[in-house]
Amino acid sequence: MASKPSIPKGTRDFSPTEVAKRHYIIQIIKSNFEKFGFQPIETPSFENSETLMGKYGEEGDRLIFKILNSGDYLAKANETHLENKDSTKLTASISEKALRYDLTVPFARYVVQHQNDIEFPFKRYQIQPVWRADRPQKGRFREFFQCDADVVGSKSLWQEVELVQLYDTVFTALGLAGVTIKINNRKILSGIAEVIGASDKLIDFTVALDKLDKIGEDGVKKEMMEKGISEEAILKVQPLFHFIGTIAEKINQLSVLLAESQEGMKGVEELRFICENVTKLGLSNSILDLDVTLARGLNYYTGAIFEVAPPKSVAMGSIGGGGRYDDLTGIFGLKNMSGVGISFGLDRIYLVVEELNLFPETVTATSKALFINYGDAEAFYGLQAIQKLRAAGIKVELYPDNTKVAKQFQHADKRGIPFAVIVGEQEMASNTFLLKNLVTGEQLSLDFESLKQSLLES
Repeated sequence: MASKPSIPKGTRDFSPTEVAKRHYIIQIIKSNFEKFGFQPIETPSFENSETLMGKYGEEGDRLIFKILNSGDYLAKANETHLENKDSTKLTASISEKALRYDLTVPFARYVVQHQNDIEFPFKRYQIQPVWRADRPQKGRFREFFQCDADVVGSKSLWQEVELVQLYDTVFTALGLAGVTIKINNRKILSGIAEVIGASDKLIDFTVALDKLDKIGEDGVKKEMMEKGISEEAILKVQPLFHFIGTIAEKINQLSVLLAESQEGMKGVEELRFICENVTKLGLSNSILDLDVTLARGLNYYTGAIFEVAPPKSVAMGSIGGGGRYDDLTGIFGLKNMSGVGISFGLDRIYLVVEELNLFPETVTATSKALFINYGDAEAFYGLQAIQKLRAAGIKVELYPDNTKVAKQFQHADKRGIPFAVIVGEQEMASNTFLLKNLVTGEQLSLDFESLKQSLLES
């Protein structure tokens, strides 16, 4: 007996309705990317391992899906590592490629590889799937889409101001009110680590701090101590665990805390510029908040960092994030190429919009009308009209088989098609069409132009 088919954990099939809703979100994101001047690119699903490894920190590297070399991949395996069952070291000799973990590092590789063909500053957007060997849970998948917008070749903080506005514009278009755009700056985190005497533990410090909302104050302190950060140093950052007030008040508190750190004060001034200008320009439906515990564990951020939280009524992780990365392209040999970007988490945004019932009723994958098939002559007459309706942008179809009429109406009902078009001898003789509303049962005899107008307006 054949085994029941299945898909890997953390992946999903999408029904026609789900695909239609996903495309609705993608189209809103895409159209606003283009309104803000971003241009589309695409990169391969997999990259050379050396392109990806070492760019996301220790935790990120563990979550990268490695691809086994083609053919007899063990032929070139390191025998010592194989005998010792050292999987970490063995991987390098049996896997030269990996599925992309995000879109930012491949984008940096793209910029360096095509630098002579790019006009800088270069504003690009990219909407493609990424893969992470993470533990699947609600809102967290192993295969998911990212929707990124990045600018490279400019250090101007006006880019950060515009990216906050871009977030607000997209979420407003989706009807999502009460989204919180959290902002921080890696220079501030570096300054804090410097002030408390833990500069050599910066990565450990930021990774632990970033988990505050997940494991709580005690959990963060415990992790910091396990990483070798002293109790005295942790005591100095105690105010960060209860950082409250307006953005202006928080910035003033940071100015006091970081007064002795040149790097930290630079971060404070960058934050002040961004936040003050966003506040002056105003946001439609989103809330800007300075979250000094926001660290994001990715190693490549050097300036502003963003994370977007859904409305408080929805229990969901972040639905977007990003930041400034001054050194990313330098890894691939292109120095002094600053960049900044943000990402929208399509899959989580879908779940939030679905939970809040914000998808318009017009978002559907089904046809507007089904032409009932009474025979070849009637089908041909119907197809002539169908051609013209499709040319007018109306989704219509002919039932392919000349079978029982009741079965054809049942098919339309199961598909959620709202109208049926009936064509019999009488309609053919009078050059008309009988349009039936399958919800109300109302029937109208119409000429072609009236039929087209009725379907367009319904």
